[in-house]
Amino acid sequence: MRIARFSTGDGAAFGVVEGAPGAEFVSKIDGHPIGEVRFSGERYPIQELRLLAPILPNKIIAVGKNYEAHAREMGGEPPAEPMIFSKPSTSVVGPADAIAYPHKLSERVDFEGELAVVIGRLCKEVPAERASEVIFGYTCANDVTARDLQRRDVQYTRAKGFDTFCPLGPWIQTELDPSDLAITTTVNGELRQSGRTSQLIHDIPKLIAYITDVMTLLPGDVILTGTPEGVGPLADGDEVSVGIEGIGTLTNRVVPRD
Repeated sequence: MRIARFSTGDGAAFGVVEGAPGAEFVSKIDGHPIGEVRFSGERYPIQELRLLAPILPNKIIAVGKNYEAHAREMGGEPPAEPMIFSKPSTSVVGPADAIAYPHKLSERVDFEGELAVVIGRLCKEVPAERASEVIFGYTCANDVTARDLQRRDVQYTRAKGFDTFCPLGPWIQTELDPSDLAITTTVNGELRQSGRTSQLIHDIPKLIAYITDVMTLLPGDVILTGTPEGVGPLADGDEVSVGIEGIGTLTNRVVPRD
């Protein structure tokens, strides 16, 4: 299933995206999709809806330098074990929402297209061989980064924590084999990143086992699995799109924050 979150006159709701490309509609569900899905009977053409971030996580755990070529383009060796950091939940925005460039604080903001894993149940100390049991689904992510601040601060909190620096969407795909998916990033239609999830240094089961040895994950929490090589700068007015095979495309435009 493709689970979308969208705006209604009464707030936000979840629904299942159905139909062929170009003729898609959303069947609204009652309550939250993590659990039993109960349809309300309401249907909307997708083009009439404003899609929101498909999930509002309690926490976002991201993985750095998880593609060998990207680790080397950042001037380092691939890490022997996963290198994890967090992004605040307030950094999340949805498809078509703006990425706000904080010009007063940063002169270099980069895109980083990534596969995101959405957790489906409370879990801790999950063995790698049972990782699939705690996954709800997958979505596209852009780990937007103030690169100059990252280099200046050494640690990543400020560089990756700005409001709007974690676009997610356009929906969550719950039925997907994530082991070998094409992932691309384009800026203004120009291809900037192209990789496959089979190139991950530390695969998704290993990431879940490693992270849950450290902390408890809650339903709706998100893991950003890392970005392929080709990261680069964004400018005001740019349109950046992250596309992942089997999921869809997440597109956002850059605007000045100040």
